[in-house]
Amino acid sequence: MLEHVESGAPDEDTSHPLEAKAELDGAAPSFADFGVHEEIVRALRGAGIEHTFAIQELTLPLALAGEDVIGQARTGTGKTLGFGVPALQRLTLPGDGTPQVLIVVPTRELCLQVTHDLTDAGKHLGVRTLAIYGGRPYEPQIAALTEGVDVVIGTPGRLLDLAEQRHLVLGKVRTLVLDEADEMLDLGFLPDIERILRMVPDERQTMLFSATMPDPIITLARTFLSQPTHIRAESTDAGAVHERTKQFVYRAHSLDKTEVIARTLQARERGKTMIFTRTKRTAQKLADDLGERGFSVAAVHGDLGQAMREKALRAFRSAKVDVLVATDVAARGIDVLDVTHVINYQCPEDEKVYVHRIGRTGRAGKTGVAVTLVDWDEEPRWKLVSDALGLDMPEPVETYSTSEHLFSDLDIPTDATGRLPLAKRERAEKEPGEEPGEERKPRRRSQSTGSRTRRRTRAGKPVSGQKDGAAPAAPEAQQPERTTPRRRRRRRSTSSSGSSQTGQSQAEA
Repeated sequence: MLEHVESGAPDEDTSHPLEAKAELDGAAPSFADFGVHEEIVRALRGAGIEHTFAIQELTLPLALAGEDVIGQARTGTGKTLGFGVPALQRLTLPGDGTPQVLIVVPTRELCLQVTHDLTDAGKHLGVRTLAIYGGRPYEPQIAALTEGVDVVIGTPGRLLDLAEQRHLVLGKVRTLVLDEADEMLDLGFLPDIERILRMVPDERQTMLFSATMPDPIITLARTFLSQPTHIRAESTDAGAVHERTKQFVYRAHSLDKTEVIARTLQARERGKTMIFTRTKRTAQKLADDLGERGFSVAAVHGDLGQAMREKALRAFRSAKVDVLVATDVAARGIDVLDVTHVINYQCPEDEKVYVHRIGRTGRAGKTGVAVTLVDWDEEPRWKLVSDALGLDMPEPVETYSTSEHLFSDLDIPTDATGRLPLAKRERAEKEPGEEPGEERKPRRRSQSTGSRTRRRTRAGKPVSGQKDGAAPAAPEAQQPERTTPRRRRRRRSTSSSGSSQTGQSQAEA
């Protein structure tokens, strides 16, 4: 069931909205059915996208007409194209280089993901897109703004910095998008967003997308949106957790968790896997441990520089590595296709974090597996999560790395151990974070040592009877000439005169 609500900004959380329902008849309509430009349709078709998802089907007619929209849908339901396609279609091209579309996102990873999607969708239009986010030098971003762009996607902090320095001009923005608004609220970006909203023209189209609608987001919508249409693309009784994701909860000892995960990673039909931890140190330690056990793994957390985080994500997306260990904050906005398994190394803080974590799998109509490991002292917290989401799993099953039900539940071969067999380590031999096509190069010896050839000599002359394969002696003419072989003299620790006399007497003898 699809909900379509036309009541302006909601008065409260959307559990009791005014509803106007729309049913899907047969196959989902295509983008061309909504009058999307042929250049965009052709670009999407080239990426294997033809039919719309529920949020796109309800959003496109309103957004293409220029109306303000509040879109509410769970992660992984296709919100990006729901606002991206209308934003691209409403551009005036060619532009004068001043941004016409501003898309604000909470994290760097989501910024890169949205930029990638819109660049692909607008490649036949000649649209200039730019990602602006922290952790990167200012100069290239300023240079790109000076050269001219049409669509800017950025995180609140860096956008505000460049706008206040007058490098980013917001006076001609015609379309403003706030993506994952509830996550920006959680990260404390709400004051920055309000400052950005006051910099853009009043005459504009605004689209706000959020998985949940807490009170501050409702207030934001009331203040800055003009008669918005509120859309929820899910059934009224749908739970927050993806129905296509199988969930398993085990009570595991902290000293045995790595062994449990090592066996879980050998489950049949396992594809890309994301493992969540609460701390940066735990993420890096777990990634190192799994790497030593032969798995192809990369880590993403706050202690890594932005370049290293992007490199790890590129390797994960391209399947150069198939296991990604991440903290909650670093994983916000990561959208990677074909994630089959999600593992919670530690119990999530609350039900929102749990939903966010397991939302990385079971996306876009596909199935997934979510495994949560709960330590003994985490059981009260897990019970709160289970009760809040109605999971009916308040007491995790006591589980060890050798438990039979672990192997049967997750379809793990019975001979799996805590280390990946050598025969399956082909992918793991590649360095985590390498670009597709890159190969590890062997170390080159320095020129000085690489050209040296050791040769056995005695008294300056080659020793006869060298082993096969030894370097031949140099020609006679090239041998250094010595008239007298060098002799070692044993000297006593006495005066120099005494030593010389002793040496002289030895020579005379």
